[in-house]
Amino acid sequence: MEFLTSPSQKFDLPKPIARLSELATNMWWTWHPEAARLFGRLDYDLWERLGHNPIRLLKEIDKEKLNQSAKDKEYLSLYDSLFKTFDSYFKQKTWTQKTHPELKNPIAYFSMEFGLHETLPIYSGGLGVLAGDHLKEASDLGLPLIGVGFMYAQGYFSQRISEHGWQEALNNPLNFEHLPVSLVTKNNQPVIIEFKFPDRTLHAQIWEVRVGRIPLYLLDSNVPNNNEYDRLLTARLYWSDLDRRVMQEILLGIGGARALRALGYDPAVWHMNEGHASFLTLERIRELVTSGLTFDQATEQTCAQNVFTTHTPVPAGNDEFPLWLIDKYLSSYWGELGLTREQFVDVAKHQQAHVETYSMPILALKLSNGRNGVSELHGEVSRDMWKFLWNDKNVKDVPIDHVTNGVHTRNWLARRMNLLLEKYLGADWYENLDDHELMQKINAIPDAELWGTHLHLKRKLAFYLKERVRDRWTHGGFHPVQVVSSGVLINPYALTIGFARRFATYKRASLVLSQVERLLEIINRPNMPVQIIFAGKAHPADDPGKQLIQKVYQTVKKAETGGRIVFVEDYEMNLARYLVQGVDVWLNTPRRPYEASGTSGMKAAINGVLNFSIMDGWWREAYNGKNGWSIGEDKEYEATDVQDVADAEDLYHKLEHEIIPMYYNRDPKEMSAEWIGRMKNAMQTVIPQFSTRRMVKEYVEKFYTKANGKS
Repeated sequence: MEFLTSPSQKFDLPKPIARLSELATNMWWTWHPEAARLFGRLDYDLWERLGHNPIRLLKEIDKEKLNQSAKDKEYLSLYDSLFKTFDSYFKQKTWTQKTHPELKNPIAYFSMEFGLHETLPIYSGGLGVLAGDHLKEASDLGLPLIGVGFMYAQGYFSQRISEHGWQEALNNPLNFEHLPVSLVTKNNQPVIIEFKFPDRTLHAQIWEVRVGRIPLYLLDSNVPNNNEYDRLLTARLYWSDLDRRVMQEILLGIGGARALRALGYDPAVWHMNEGHASFLTLERIRELVTSGLTFDQATEQTCAQNVFTTHTPVPAGNDEFPLWLIDKYLSSYWGELGLTREQFVDVAKHQQAHVETYSMPILALKLSNGRNGVSELHGEVSRDMWKFLWNDKNVKDVPIDHVTNGVHTRNWLARRMNLLLEKYLGADWYENLDDHELMQKINAIPDAELWGTHLHLKRKLAFYLKERVRDRWTHGGFHPVQVVSSGVLINPYALTIGFARRFATYKRASLVLSQVERLLEIINRPNMPVQIIFAGKAHPADDPGKQLIQKVYQTVKKAETGGRIVFVEDYEMNLARYLVQGVDVWLNTPRRPYEASGTSGMKAAINGVLNFSIMDGWWREAYNGKNGWSIGEDKEYEATDVQDVADAEDLYHKLEHEIIPMYYNRDPKEMSAEWIGRMKNAMQTVIPQFSTRRMVKEYVEKFYTKANGKS
């Protein structure tokens, strides 16, 4: 197979620094801060203006600056050091080679979205960022993993908040010439896969992104053979139009499987990251049916290789389609499986109150032997939620396991914090980041050094917010009230709380605003001010979510807040890094038990930020009484309004009587020993246990090794 790099990605670079082109086209650089600094040193202002896009930087930078860098001894020293690390990464013996040499055949990992970096906006939120972190960790561990997703031509929308607090969505068509993507070709022609609908054939080409050692293949329906409607199929994430939604999931599951076959792959494991890719289970069965097996025989032979990860108990996150839509797009497919329409529907039928739907999670659950939720509590919730599929078993025996999510530590840990850990844990600490005993050495870090690093990150956040406001102001159309509401008055030395996530109603972004007068007293305490930074998007079709943003914004705009409650628009991965590294407290208030896991709080904790969270998802496992604070009780409530009132009261009480007094209880050196002690405890407990290092190893041990070699 030949991979064609588009001409736009051929750079005219001076010979001494020519390998920068190689670095720019492999996403490895995104989780190695020294690589980003190498690009930034070429032209820092241009690097910032282009949103940290190395391909655009190398294309648009003044040639004289490149020539100067190619003669700069200090720059060349950094260049040589970085590429020594880069080359070593790809040559060293990996964890997989040492521990599981039998894992040679690929593990195919399907996801609707992948969050790798803000310059490749083919993600909407946590699901995609988790998938991106999964790929990065698989690369670090040397797993033979392959990613499969979509190349969204319009990316995910940019968010603008109007003066009245209403979310406006701006679509930004991507210029593929500015992206680290290569079109997959054979004999100088794009590799095309197809799927036959009853009335037409859908075609898609394939793009490749290199993520360290991992290839990520992205399907793209914008090809000449398709009609205009079908060419837009992969234009954006999560169409609310059900026709396009089911077509996307057919293309991801069936088309994705056919793409891997066209590329010559024969995966040993097929991992579905949420139910969007569930149709791949049927495609694998179809392959065997065409070779002579019955549907039941093919099912038995393929189930052992399928792994399904469910991410939410919320109905909106579990796609189900009306049967007429299945008829419309798949009526010519079930015959290839040797099934009648009734048999085909029965595989994934979900009947509720006389309404029958075709359920994507049921399809995956029934045709996979590996099944898991993404936290211990979510595993329990999932077993109860899907117990009707196993009527002969008690709830505790329903075969759905759990693997608690993690975060890719190097991707989210502040560079300055990493240097501090290298100083006190050893230069090779990252290679052993899941070693709990090693993490105890964090206690040896002097309080002054840890607090100094934290204040540096808080100042960076405050500066970044001011520069974002300056940029928006210079482009016009920005009301003075919006300037204040966007964080221009943020004080880097005040207690700062961060709340940033998708604005879905169950995440209860307005819980902290439920008693406004009480909150105003809290944030405006003399000599003990409190700041709250909100950020997050609602799906463009989610009006309740947009109304929630508007409700938050109405409070943000109040003059009485003094600019201490802010909403930062257009939440994406770059803003996320500043927030999880630069606030003091990470607030999380979902309605238990709907937060399946959550990962933003993990990103905060590895940087010494303290979680203040509902006892749901991952925090229920992580909280030990000394590494943050809990909100509410670890129990079920009969009524949501009772739960909301109880949780809000506990939130306010702990803010008033525990968190604020502890933060401002300073010694003569302006430090709170008790607060810094909690910071250390948070890092000690979260870094080793809630990393993708532990998570991916757990997937290997629980699922991948069991599925490997079975056909």
